[in-house]
Amino acid sequence: MIRLTRFVVLVLALGLTWGQNKKASKSDAEIKQAIIRESITSYRGNCPCPYNTDRRGRRCGARSAYSRPGGASPVCYEKDVTPKMAAAYRKRTGQ
Repeated sequence: MIRLTRFVVLVLALGLTWGQNKKASKSDAEIKQAIIRESITSYRGNCPCPYNTDRRGRRCGARSAYSRPGGASPVCYEKDVTPKMAAAYRKRTGQ
C-alpha cells in the first residue's frame, strides 16, 4: 500500500512539473502581433508606422519610416508578416 501511494504521488508530481514547463503555443495572430511589436520597439526614430504619433502627439502618416522608400522598413501590419518570419519567430522562441 505504501509503495502504491508513493508511486501515485510520484506520477502526480511528474505530471504537474511537465505541465508547468510546457509553454502554451501562441496563435498565428499573436505571433504576428509580437513580430510587429518587436519591429516597432527596435526602430530608433519617432515614427516607425503611419498609425504611430510623433513627440507632439500628431499622427505620423506619410512621415513614417514605413511610408518612405529606402532606409528602415519596420513591420507595421499583419499583412507584412511573412510565413518565413513567423516560422523564424516560432523557432527562436520555442513556440
